[in-house]
Amino acid sequence: MHRITMTGRVNLGHLFWLRSLAIIGQLCTIAAVQIFFGVHLPIPAMLLVIALEVIFNGLTWLRVSQERPESNLELFGQIWVDLGALSALLFLSGGTTNPFVSLYLPSLAIAAAVLPWHLMLWLAAFAVSCYAVLGFDSVPLNMDNPANLFDYYRAGMWVNFMVSVGLIAWFVARMSGALRQRDAALGDAQQRLLRDERAVALGVQAATVAHEIGTPLSTIAMLTEELRDAARTDAGLAPYAADLELLEKQMTLCTSALARLRSRASSGGSRQAVSEWMGPFAEQWRLRHPHVKFELMGDPPANLAVDDTVAVGQILTILLDNAARVSRDHVTLAARSAGRDDLVEFEVCDAGPGIPASLRASLGTTPVDSTQGGHGVGLYLAFSAAARLGGSIELADVAPAGASAASSASSAGPAAGSGRAPRGTRALLRMPATRIAVAASTGVDAAGGVTGSAAT
Repeated sequence: MHRITMTGRVNLGHLFWLRSLAIIGQLCTIAAVQIFFGVHLPIPAMLLVIALEVIFNGLTWLRVSQERPESNLELFGQIWVDLGALSALLFLSGGTTNPFVSLYLPSLAIAAAVLPWHLMLWLAAFAVSCYAVLGFDSVPLNMDNPANLFDYYRAGMWVNFMVSVGLIAWFVARMSGALRQRDAALGDAQQRLLRDERAVALGVQAATVAHEIGTPLSTIAMLTEELRDAARTDAGLAPYAADLELLEKQMTLCTSALARLRSRASSGGSRQAVSEWMGPFAEQWRLRHPHVKFELMGDPPANLAVDDTVAVGQILTILLDNAARVSRDHVTLAARSAGRDDLVEFEVCDAGPGIPASLRASLGTTPVDSTQGGHGVGLYLAFSAAARLGGSIELADVAPAGASAASSASSAGPAAGSGRAPRGTRALLRMPATRIAVAASTGVDAAGGVTGSAAT
């Protein structure tokens, strides 16, 4: 069974470095007791065991460099080899009388941290069996001065204790950190999955409703056209000709929205420069809300393009609709570069009552009932769509005039004429963008002015 994250691979890397340190420590210990303590060890046999460890550790390094995650059985085999090498060295250096015999415990602690319980039981049984064998048979220590055995044993126990504490503290601390990171990543993934499931459910419901209202919309459009024809000859309907024309435009918007929904389901979005796309989008939104004082602020960046204009347009439509619902006299839209070549910012400002404090933490994370009678579904879908496209949405209160360039631009709108800084909500949509080349062409318009990118 393979692990679903890269945590297991980090465990194998840890085992490689721990075994490397163990090999260095074994060589240093053999040299120290041989030279300073007068202990005569079977050096050729012990060096053969260490050489086999070095070869196995080299193979482990090759395995760590691979991209595929390892299985629990591989980790089991790694720790089993470590226990076997330790048992062989202890057998050649006194068995259970060796003060380093308790190094079995750090290996078993590491196994308990990285392996399932049934594999851990096999390693524990193997360690107990090796300890029992060492208690019955081993190569005794050959010392020049056996009277100092207790002092040497006590010094070895102190070194063994320090090594064991260091190994357990270092490895278990690293393992705990890796597990916490994995749990945090799983928690974030679960939240994204739940958000996507809600968005999909709402999308399916919206598609169903769109399919159901197709026929009624066609009927209403047909009746509207008949009434407009009748208004040309009927004096009683003549005063309503402008209203019928407006109604027909609104019906056209509804049918075009359904058409975009069908095309969106069958094909992806199209890349388009922000400067070319913003104008037609703003005009289309004006038709949706002809009674709202709407203004497109500044010049959109000509060197940036968004990959999915349909999705970005849907998100901006939701933000602008919310702004128009609370502020019919002041709604602005601006697009600018975010200071990076791969990011574009769309700013929507209104002069409404602002964001209630009770809704600040929940807006965009789940559908909530607002004070204007809405249910927060649009904002929830906007946040979900922005996150799916790699962008983000930030909601804040409109800053006082002069606090930032964005608020200064907002104060130039209709609300500035009242002599007060516009209050309300500032929605900032950040989306990934692609830098495009701008043609350095020039031209002369009918009034003799220079046009094109060269003028800019």
